[in-house]
Amino acid sequence: MTRRYPEHHLIQRTGWLRAAVLGANDGIISTASLIVGVASAAPSLSEVLTAGVAGMIAGSMSMAAGEYVSVSSQSDTETADLAREKQELVDYSESETKELARIYADRGVEPTLARQVAEQLMAKDALGAHARDELGISEAITARPIQAALTSAVTFAVGAALPIMALLVTPQRLLVPTVSGTSLVFLALLGALGAKAGGANILKPTLRVAFWGALAMALTAAVGALVGKVI
Repeated sequence: MTRRYPEHHLIQRTGWLRAAVLGANDGIISTASLIVGVASAAPSLSEVLTAGVAGMIAGSMSMAAGEYVSVSSQSDTETADLAREKQELVDYSESETKELARIYADRGVEPTLARQVAEQLMAKDALGAHARDELGISEAITARPIQAALTSAVTFAVGAALPIMALLVTPQRLLVPTVSGTSLVFLALLGALGAKAGGANILKPTLRVAFWGALAMALTAAVGALVGKVI
């Protein structure tokens, strides 16, 4: 008796996982950088808090709109390609069969068998076969604008809330180092969680996210300090 082993693929997560990691990462970095930059200019705590909350709300809306527009563009392209392919299947059925067979033959299938496979798949679902094997469009990775927009907006707000919470419990004189340090910890955890959810190695994504977050906050703090001295 042959024992079946469980298969567990993570490719279905790529759409929402990309949006989630991007949103949370941007929420932490942009809000923490904004707080550190404004705090470096030495204003009052209420002004720093106002800037942080405003940044969280504006960023969430911006992420939602940006993700929706960009992923919608991808979805529109996919729809147009599928419509074109559907018409070609009607007008040039034999050529499309040969094209699909050639794709399989190029992948190593014997030409006669490739032709048989192409004919059988097209008899069952011609458009699906060409979408998957010619255009590279599949259900697992197809564009979902609303999912991407909502995921990015929510995760941005969650990410942005972390440095804001650090701000609320930190004395003003320790604001810059505390918010910077805690935000780097949050970024490192986010990188590790994102890598874990995607089945990737943890160390490299963690270091990558932490490095760019530290660079962003350092530059923003420098600019904020400079502006605070000038004004």
